[in-house]
Amino acid sequence: MKQYSKILLVIAIAGLLTMGCNNTSANKETNKERTEVFDLNAMKKIIQENNNAFMKAHITRDTAILNGMYTKDAKVFPPNSDVITGQATIKAMNLQWVNYDIREAREETTALYGNEDYMIDEGTYYMSFGADSIVDKGKYLNVWKKEDGEWKMFTNMWNTDLPATPPTE
Repeated sequence: MKQYSKILLVIAIAGLLTMGCNNTSANKETNKERTEVFDLNAMKKIIQENNNAFMKAHITRDTAILNGMYTKDAKVFPPNSDVITGQATIKAMNLQWVNYDIREAREETTALYGNEDYMIDEGTYYMSFGADSIVDKGKYLNVWKKEDGEWKMFTNMWNTDLPATPPTE
């Protein structure tokens, strides 16, 4: 009986080791597939399309598109302002921005890096708005995150390169 127990123990241990090896092999395959699926060049195209849609939505005053471009837990860091968090406050911010009568807006990505979970988009922007065609240009940093199968802005930050204009008296 002791011999039979030892044989069963050896078989059980061998089975566990085999299963463990197979899981490790499966994990390596999953990681390999995950790495092979991610394509930075394809991401550049997606992010550029998103940036174009974002800027066009400002010009056309399409707050539905703007609001849909942010993740549920997004944060916005506008210049000279507190951090804006949450969809309700981001919607209010977008409504305020489209009312500036933006006539021209464009972004140019200067660096894009990341992985299948997060993409960092660094770049410059140019914008003109209002009846007097006031110009603003500066830099931005967006963190894109995949949510519900779509790449959306998780963090949006920008600031001007133009010097501050002192108030006139």
